[in-house]
Amino acid sequence: MANELPFEKPLNDLRQKIVELKSLSEDKGIDFTEEIMRLEERCKQLEHELYSELTPAQKMHMARHQQRPTTLDFIHAIFEDFIELHGDRLFADDLAIVGGLAKLNGVPVTVIGHQRGKDTRDNIARFFGSPHPEGFRKALRLMTQANKFNRPIITLIDTKGAYPGNTAEERGQSDAIARNLREMAGFTVPIICIVIGEGGSGGALALGVGNRVLMLENAIYSVISPNGAASILWKDASKADIAAEAMKITAKDLVEFGIIEEIIAEPEGGAHRDVAYQADQVKQVAWRHLQQLLTMTADELVEDRYEKFRKIGYYQEAVQELTEVASDKNEVLSEEVEQIVEVEAENETSQKIENIDDKAKVTTEL
Repeated sequence: MANELPFEKPLNDLRQKIVELKSLSEDKGIDFTEEIMRLEERCKQLEHELYSELTPAQKMHMARHQQRPTTLDFIHAIFEDFIELHGDRLFADDLAIVGGLAKLNGVPVTVIGHQRGKDTRDNIARFFGSPHPEGFRKALRLMTQANKFNRPIITLIDTKGAYPGNTAEERGQSDAIARNLREMAGFTVPIICIVIGEGGSGGALALGVGNRVLMLENAIYSVISPNGAASILWKDASKADIAAEAMKITAKDLVEFGIIEEIIAEPEGGAHRDVAYQADQVKQVAWRHLQQLLTMTADELVEDRYEKFRKIGYYQEAVQELTEVASDKNEVLSEEVEQIVEVEAENETSQKIENIDDKAKVTTEL
């Protein structure tokens, strides 16, 4: 079956058998109703078992599925009156980043996201969703404009990372990403970031500094792509599945770490199975969080964003552990000191008794 993932093969084989039985029943006039019903029941059971226990590596492949809805798919399904804006006003228009003005339930917003291609030609034009510096500068231009006119910002993240070629480095790739991080941290409007597919490296983080970071159930988010990590650790990008298992990149992992605020449910089989349902889920969750953020003042929004990223990490547990160790050591030291004091007290008492005996002897002799 086209675009099937390796782990989906048993399920797709079963579906194919059901189709063949139905076709044979129609052509030959043979009644296979019971067999078809039994296979369909087994198919539902297998589908639930398969998709309810996906491994991190399987979720990585799901996040990269060729038919997975893209930023433009979500924009057209969720927002009204979308007007796309182009260019960074410095060099060019990077098609790996799309963005513009829109309305979410009547509220004016600026929406920006990474855009992958739908086919080979489109992917080449959009650099497979990996932006150049002009893409990040376009995003920053739109966000700065949104901040000026007090429009909330919603970003959709879906990239393996920033474009790694010489042309991007020559035009200031790292500077463009760093500027986005700095400026997004200080914007005084609500910022909601949604990881809809793969969120990889600085290319994702350049659109990821928000008051709320949300993730689709089968999306992944990491400081480096599993392929890149495998290339560094084992000099072999084909070991990406092994890296994915170790990197804690799934939505479930990240919500436990406090890096994201909420997981957006996907239909069984992934977002591409029911794009309309998925878009509705994203819209409901984004709207709920936006309503909460709209009640905050400008200063509260900046402080909220600052506190969110300051809380990421488990340094407090380490401090607590060290404190417990130090406390245990102090207890041991206290016991040793008490023993020393007792011994010294006994020695001092014995010495006094000896002195008294000596004085008594001298008195007797006199």
